[in-house]
Amino acid sequence: MSARFSGLWRHPDFMKLWVGETVSVFGSQITMLALPLTAVLVLNATPSQMGFLTAIEFAPFLILSLFAGVWVDRLPRRPILMISNIGRTLLLGSIPLASMLEVLTIEYLYVVGLFVGIMTVFFDVAYQAYLPALVDRDQLVEGNAKLEVSRSVSYVAGPGLAGLLVQLITAPFAIALDALSFLFSSICIGLIRKPEPAKTVSQQQQKKNVWAEIGEGLGVVFGNPLLRSIAGCTGTSNLFGNIGQAVFTIFVVRELGIGPALLGIIFAVGSVGGMIGAVLAGWVAKRFGVGPTIVVSAFSFGIAACFTPFATKPLEFAIPILIIGQFIMTVGGPIYNITQVSLRQAITPHRLQGRMNASMRFLVWGTMPIGSIIGGFLGESIGLRPTLIVAAVGSFISFLFVAFSPVRHLTEQPAPVNEENEPAPAAM
Repeated sequence: MSARFSGLWRHPDFMKLWVGETVSVFGSQITMLALPLTAVLVLNATPSQMGFLTAIEFAPFLILSLFAGVWVDRLPRRPILMISNIGRTLLLGSIPLASMLEVLTIEYLYVVGLFVGIMTVFFDVAYQAYLPALVDRDQLVEGNAKLEVSRSVSYVAGPGLAGLLVQLITAPFAIALDALSFLFSSICIGLIRKPEPAKTVSQQQQKKNVWAEIGEGLGVVFGNPLLRSIAGCTGTSNLFGNIGQAVFTIFVVRELGIGPALLGIIFAVGSVGGMIGAVLAGWVAKRFGVGPTIVVSAFSFGIAACFTPFATKPLEFAIPILIIGQFIMTVGGPIYNITQVSLRQAITPHRLQGRMNASMRFLVWGTMPIGSIIGGFLGESIGLRPTLIVAAVGSFISFLFVAFSPVRHLTEQPAPVNEENEPAPAAM
C-alpha cells in the first residue's frame, strides 16, 4: 500500500465521518453567504439588525456551551452528532418554505438562527470530543488536517457556487441545499461502527451535580497555561473578527456595489489560501515548532483584517484588496486551528474532552455575539468603514496571549496524557 493510501485513508469509520463532514461544510458555505444576503437583499436589514442576526446565531455558545459539555461527557457522542444535524436540516429547510409562503421576516431569521446555533453548540462540542475516540492520539494532527482540508476546499468552491445559486434561485432557496447536506452528514455518522470507549465504573458512580462538572471543565482550561492562553488568543480574535463581520456584507453590497455572484467569486479566489494552509499545517508545525506556528499564524489575523477597510471604488481596486485580505486569513486560519486544536486534544484526558471543548467554545465563541452587537452598534453610530478599522486594529491584540505564554516555547506536540495518572484539574 502506497503512502498516499496509508494512515487514516485506511480507517473506514474516520472516512465516513470525513465524507459526511465534507459535504456538510460545503453546504454551510452556501448558508454563510445566502443567509446574510437574504437579510440584506430580501428583507433590507439595517446594520444593527445584521449585527443582531449574527449575534443570535452565536449566542448559544455563550449560554449553553458549558451545559452541552456536561451532557457530551455523560452521553454517547455519536447520537448527539446525528440529532444535531437532523435538527439543522429541519430548521434551515423552513427558510425557503417561509419565503415561498411569503411569511419570511427578519424576526423569523432570528428564531431560525437561534435554534440552529443551539444545534451547532451540541454538534461542535461533541464533534471535537468524538474525534479522539475514533482515531489514535498520534493520528489527531492527520485527522484534523484532513477535516481542515475539506473545510478549506469548501471555502474555495462553496462561495462561488453560493453566489451563483443566490443569483439564479434567490438566497432563501439556496439555503435548502445546506439543509440537505446536514441530512447526508447525519446518515454518514450513523454508518460508523466503532464503539465509543465505555464509561469507567468510578465515573458512573460519581454523583457530581452539573455545576461541579462545569467547574471541572473550566478548571482544566484555566488551570493549564497552554489552554488558557489559546482561549485568550482565539476569543479576542473572534471578538474583533465579528465586529467586522457584522458590517462586512452591508459594506461590500451597498458601499462597494458588489453583487452576490461577484462576492462569491471574491470569497472563492481569496480562500485558495485555505487549502495551502491546511496542507502545510503539519509540515510547518514540524519545521518551525508548534509554539512559533501558533504565534505567527495568530499574528496573521491582524494583517488580514487591515485590508477590508481600505477597499474603495473602483471595483478594479477594491476586488484585489478584498481577495488579498481573504487569502492571508485563509492561509493563517487553518494552520492556527489545526495546530492548536490538535494540541488541546492531545493534552486533555478522554473523559474531559467534552467539557474542555465546551469550556473553550464558551470562552472563544462566546465573544462572537458580543462582537456582533458591538459591530452593529458601531456601524450605525460611526459608519461602516470606521467599524472595520476598529476591528482590524483590535485583531492585532489576539496574538499577544500566545506570544507571551509557554505556548511559544513548544517545539512539538506534547505526549498524550496518561489518563490513569492524570493530574487533577487546577482549582478555580
